[in-house]
Amino acid sequence: MMVIALAASCLAGCGKKEAESEAPATEAAAEETEASAGTEEADAEKTTSADNVIKIGVFEPLTGENGGGGLQEVQGAEYANEIRPTVTIDGTEYTVELDIVDNKSDKTEAVTAAQKLVSDGVVAVLGSYGSGVSIAAGPTFAEAKIPAIGCSCTNPQVTAGCEYYFRVCYLDPFQGSVLAQYAFEEGYTKVAVIDQLGDDYSMGLANFFIKHFTELGGEIVTEQQFQTNQSDFKAILTEVKASGAEAIFAPSSITTAPLLIKQARELGIEAPFMAGDTWYNTTIIDNAGAENAEGTVCSTFFDEADTSNEVANEFITGFKEWLNADSARIENNGGNDSIVGNTALCYDAYNVVCDALEAAGTTDGETLKNTLHELEMEGVTGLITFDEIGDAEKDTAYISSVQDGKFTFVKTVTVEE
Repeated sequence: MMVIALAASCLAGCGKKEAESEAPATEAAAEETEASAGTEEADAEKTTSADNVIKIGVFEPLTGENGGGGLQEVQGAEYANEIRPTVTIDGTEYTVELDIVDNKSDKTEAVTAAQKLVSDGVVAVLGSYGSGVSIAAGPTFAEAKIPAIGCSCTNPQVTAGCEYYFRVCYLDPFQGSVLAQYAFEEGYTKVAVIDQLGDDYSMGLANFFIKHFTELGGEIVTEQQFQTNQSDFKAILTEVKASGAEAIFAPSSITTAPLLIKQARELGIEAPFMAGDTWYNTTIIDNAGAENAEGTVCSTFFDEADTSNEVANEFITGFKEWLNADSARIENNGGNDSIVGNTALCYDAYNVVCDALEAAGTTDGETLKNTLHELEMEGVTGLITFDEIGDAEKDTAYISSVQDGKFTFVKTVTVEE
């Protein structure tokens, strides 16, 4: 019995020692688990902080025929992002990161660039300079339910049938009316038209000009067309000279414009050139020569000489300082600190997206799209609201002409539909 009792006592003692030895281990394990949980929470906080980034796509031509205009548009977005680097969505602050892609001024490349933005997870898109590439990319953005805000793509087909495409610029039917009205009021009754075959912007704007000019009683004495990347226009311009045109309407790229102007003057054509928004660019004057470009007239979305808009005044001062702080920015702006309309429009488009994100309280594409339709914002280029299609409700354009080697404000023109 004594042995049994001793054995039991030993067993009991061993059991107690094991329990005592296990207790600290269990407590240590618990402490380790708590420490681990704390670390995970800390890591989670860091991850959440790191994840508080949203991407806005910038869909522009950085190369190709429209590369110059695309770079200027990009800089509008970059400056806007520097001024407004964050947005607050449903109480959480997010850093806005620009995801810039090159659509290369090409419709096929545009689809590829759009697909990359979708894969990158952007919540919205800005662009593009050039209607053709915007039209080509529209279905890709719509399928992914990503709202796109066109900055200077003026062809009606950009938004027609594409519920996720909006724009902050006026449209070509309006722009064509403005320029036709101006030409007729200036006393031009015979006008030649030159446009680019297959280019949605060039052909579209030319057609709207022709329609409204002839309705006013004017005559289109000849319409000539050229191919993409064409550089010799002498045959076309010879026909224009023979037509007796009093003015030439030639909506085209900033690459083509100086070639047309120089070759026309070489042939002895003195008739002034007229064009749309793409020609409001000092690089055209520089490349054509100030004397050759004298008298050229174009419409534009914005004129830095207009001081009536306080939002614009603040933008002009800040943007010029930003440009002049970096020689690369000046180079991308055409070698000077003049502000073109599409730069101002892209700045506005960025702020439209940020306002919509904050108003929607979510990055959900469909909700964001619906919010954009209700949005009202005072921008650099004026009050911005959208109609049921997604087009900006704007009814005024600036007319500028080249005088003494620089663009000079002429007048504002309003056309009632």
